[in-house]
Amino acid sequence: MATLLNLSDSDHSGLSDQSVSTRSSNRSLRIAEQERRKNEAEDPFVLALKYFSEVEAGTPVTGNDELENNLVRVEKVAFSRGLSPEAISIMLDFAMSLRMGSSPCARVLKCLLPASVVPQEAVVRAIVWLTVRKLPISTQVLFIKWVLSVFDMIDAKDKLRAIYGFIFSFVTDENLCPFICHLLYLLTRKENVRVFRVRKLLEQQSKLGRQPYLLYLLSLYKVFCPELVTLSIPSRMKSGFKNHISPWKSALIGVQRRNGVQVASGISLAFAVRDKTASRKRKHAHLELPSLSPVTIKEPQAAQGSSRKLVPMQQVQSFAQLLQNMHRIELPAQMGSLLGSSLALQYLDCVQDESALLRLNFWLGYALHEEFLFCSDGGANKNPDEVLQFLNRLLSAQHFLQEGFNSSDAFLFKFLNVWDGSLLRPQILGLLSNIPVIPSSQIKALLFDPLMQLFFTSSLFFKCGLIECLNHMLLKWLTWHSAYALEDDLDISLNSHTSINITLSGFKDSVMELVHFVGRLASLGLQLEGCHSLLLSFILDFYETVCDTFLKFGLPLVVMPPPGVFYPAFFAADPISVDRLAFIMHRYKVNLTSAKRQEKVTEQAFHISRQTFREFNRYQVFLVNCLWNSNMCYPEAEVRLSDELLAQSGVPQFSTRLDLIHHPAFVSYALDFHHKCWPGRKDTDLNSIKQTKPWSWYLEYLFTQGFDGLKDFLQNNISRRVMMAGDRREDGTQSQELESAPQIKQPLLS
Repeated sequence: MATLLNLSDSDHSGLSDQSVSTRSSNRSLRIAEQERRKNEAEDPFVLALKYFSEVEAGTPVTGNDELENNLVRVEKVAFSRGLSPEAISIMLDFAMSLRMGSSPCARVLKCLLPASVVPQEAVVRAIVWLTVRKLPISTQVLFIKWVLSVFDMIDAKDKLRAIYGFIFSFVTDENLCPFICHLLYLLTRKENVRVFRVRKLLEQQSKLGRQPYLLYLLSLYKVFCPELVTLSIPSRMKSGFKNHISPWKSALIGVQRRNGVQVASGISLAFAVRDKTASRKRKHAHLELPSLSPVTIKEPQAAQGSSRKLVPMQQVQSFAQLLQNMHRIELPAQMGSLLGSSLALQYLDCVQDESALLRLNFWLGYALHEEFLFCSDGGANKNPDEVLQFLNRLLSAQHFLQEGFNSSDAFLFKFLNVWDGSLLRPQILGLLSNIPVIPSSQIKALLFDPLMQLFFTSSLFFKCGLIECLNHMLLKWLTWHSAYALEDDLDISLNSHTSINITLSGFKDSVMELVHFVGRLASLGLQLEGCHSLLLSFILDFYETVCDTFLKFGLPLVVMPPPGVFYPAFFAADPISVDRLAFIMHRYKVNLTSAKRQEKVTEQAFHISRQTFREFNRYQVFLVNCLWNSNMCYPEAEVRLSDELLAQSGVPQFSTRLDLIHHPAFVSYALDFHHKCWPGRKDTDLNSIKQTKPWSWYLEYLFTQGFDGLKDFLQNNISRRVMMAGDRREDGTQSQELESAPQIKQPLLS
């Protein structure tokens, strides 16, 4: 019992101690809160903000030491660590309301350096103050310049876009027009483009002349609604919007660094100031992609108020967040920053925001044309690393989206006419391979003519790179067709980043023109380069794509390779080229056979010309006669040399020297097989391989060496009875019987 009493006493003492501790902790918190409030109340900066928020209208400025002291305190904090959103709201409202006249306004606006973000409501209220028309014009201009300076730091833009028409009304003011046009350019969306606004801008142009800022805004309107803007926009214009943020540049960067916020590359781009020593020279800063990162670290969206529905793209850090806010994303003002963010590209690919794509194409077109194509002071040669990084980022974005941009296509069509074939070759060829389908009536002038000149005046490696580029282009065209062709085969339309609307016959004509063009390049290129094996390899890559256009991609088109490609591949000294040629011919036969079968069973059958069947039959018979029948000089052969000329070569039995045993590509394999089959024989007689069982063994030996293309071709074109003849005939008669038996299957007939 005593023990229980002792335990009870100890419990009561513990609870008492805990209660005392809790009361002590609460008292400490109250004291700390009181101390904080006391410090705030005594903080000169807080007192200064209270003064500006409560000062009455009509308070004199001259001789007002209190105003001067409080303004100095605000300037000191602003230039050291920046102003909070609440301080920005108070000071901006004080300046624009003219409670103490217009004299302190400019000084207040110049010290509005945000530490984090700028409240959208404060900017909207300040713009409303412009309608009072009491502000001096210099103060109005300075305010709009400040808005442009901190535009990317405004926490949301939805309410600013809601008063788009209100802001647009200021374009009639000649002094404000350049800056209002710049602000409108940043806020414009497709729904903002209206006929009356286009008409108003044209009226201003008739009064002020063809000013760059008006042309830039009109050009953006034309991108969104080309049917409303019939004005011809020059492809080369001076910079429409000047740099208006130099008064705040160094101060903003200093505030960010002191606050421990890393200055993003996009900010340094936005704050770029023209070099005074070279002000007449073009700066290529537009080839640097702006950063998608926010200017400062913003608070979470939930902390900014539930009324704001849009989520800035900068705040999306994961794909899960992107999915949650897919229809509430607010894109950045600098559209070029989208190219550097995989999440932004995923947004473009999923949502396919037409206005965002149009803005991005407009920005990209300006960067490529003005800062790369039309520059006269060095351009890519002056800043090779910058241009290389820019084009690589553009290529990466196109590969991510699996298609190109209209602006980059227009740039390439112009650039090919002045390209030397060596400058940034991998990047230019990579962009070239992403070009969408070009109508057959335009493809020659836009693509073939400049590429033809480059091909014949460039090195072997450029020829290989160009053939590879055109192969990738053809692959993307065919993949696009197989993915987006309509079932009725009457029209092909792609609801994607590129507006392509082309009939099936038009698409076939474009593909046929491309294949024929590569055939001409390949034939002449092989002659110029002495049938180089590297070039031949890239050419065979291309025809491996061409031979399967019907079965693999569903395109009712079959185009045979020209003789200038077929025969160099067959006469090649390396077995890989011959094996790949055999595989290509095997796939041609499979596609043609399937096409003929479909032609009989379907109503909408496509017609294959008799010339295509003749070319295929001629190639097929030539391969079988040379490789299998050991008879190169058969009567119907397309390539024939006179017997006198062949006799002068000194090659015995020249008509049999291109079979599977004596062909330059396979003679080493025949020698190796002969030594393995007859290891003790001193003399080498390759004709002994044509005997019954050695011939079958030799075929199996070749097939085990990885010549799958040759295996498929022979098994598909040589009757099985003849292939297995060695199992049924005596050794001494095989050679003669192989030559007299009907070894080739019936050719395809149109």
